[in-house]
Amino acid sequence: MIFVNLPVKDIEASREFFTHLGFTFNPQFSDEHTLCMVVEENIYVMLLQEDRFRDFINGDISDAAKTKEVLTCLSCESRSEVDAVLAKAREAGATAWKPVMEEGPMYGGSFQDLDGHVWELMHMAGA
Repeated sequence: MIFVNLPVKDIEASREFFTHLGFTFNPQFSDEHTLCMVVEENIYVMLLQEDRFRDFINGDISDAAKTKEVLTCLSCESRSEVDAVLAKAREAGATAWKPVMEEGPMYGGSFQDLDGHVWELMHMAGA
């Protein structure tokens, strides 16, 4: 299993944003400070209100709007799925990060979520 942990400023705004993108949440591991977002059967993103995130770290929380600590890349079934998720993200308040790219069999795009975390969407033909 993989759990990616990300700090967020507003847990309810994050719930609305990622619900708009089609994600669901595991209620067993979610509460008023934490959302367990299901990516796949064994892959989860733990969205933690900043105060709760501090319980798990030493030091400061990086400001993802200014610096990048991680690029989270999700696989898409098709080019049209990449484009559709990018459109949904923009509708929900995401900002563009890099232009859509095409390199050989790869086609992808990216956006920054409400907290500045970068999400890449990639379709790999033949994969």
